[in-house]
Amino acid sequence: MTDSPDAGESRRARRGPARATHRGGATFFSVLGELFITVGVLALLFVAWQLWIGDWIGAAEKNAAGQSISEQWADEFAASASPSPSQTPAATPSSSPTTTPTTKPVVLGEPKDAEVFGVMYIPRFGKDYKVPMAGGVSRPRTLDPIGIGHYPDTPMPGAVGNVALAAHRTTFGKPFNQIAKLHVGDAIVIETKAGWYTYRFRNLEYVKPDAVDVLLPVPQEKGLKADGQYLTMTSCSPMYYKSERIVAYSVFESFTPRADGRPDVLEGVK
Repeated sequence: MTDSPDAGESRRARRGPARATHRGGATFFSVLGELFITVGVLALLFVAWQLWIGDWIGAAEKNAAGQSISEQWADEFAASASPSPSQTPAATPSSSPTTTPTTKPVVLGEPKDAEVFGVMYIPRFGKDYKVPMAGGVSRPRTLDPIGIGHYPDTPMPGAVGNVALAAHRTTFGKPFNQIAKLHVGDAIVIETKAGWYTYRFRNLEYVKPDAVDVLLPVPQEKGLKADGQYLTMTSCSPMYYKSERIVAYSVFESFTPRADGRPDVLEGVK
């Protein structure tokens, strides 16, 4: 027995609204899914920006700032060293020098918070590496916008004791990103208005975040008076985490006055 035309129309009419409701539900969930996918892609792009693209731009900006600071100091020194027309002409080449350059380090006063006082060069990190240094180790004032921070109340470059520094290992240009790749004997040079201070890397150590004894005059030696010149660089470890600190220790090698020009260890560095 076959259905009548009216019966078929009746079944189609009943099925019609059901199919329409099903299509509407599928469209809603597909749009919602696309929104979630879009948000996920945007989140991934933001992470990529923060960890790679933004870091690359940040590092380039900090290196450019270091270059500008170095050039400014060089220009200021050249201007101060240039004789004025009223000054007595310089001695002839045959004249014997009356003074000899000193190699005793010139120790500058401690900078104010966020006050730029130096530029760091580490040839191991690349010929373009030249990061500004400033007083203090707060993120918003020194580490994020400037680069490398100097722990307050620790010695300045060239002084007896422990020059303590901090910088990011990831994000904001990550100045100490390659700290774990240092080799024994690598040069670490700090430039100031006075000249260049060369330190030589000795060893790495991993400590807990509260291990403030690495900042002592003789690192991790309580009550011991310093009789040497040290440099301690600290950063987070492992990368992207803060469960530990990586610490790089170096010892002072020499001071090069600005009048003598850049030290040979920076040959090839821009």
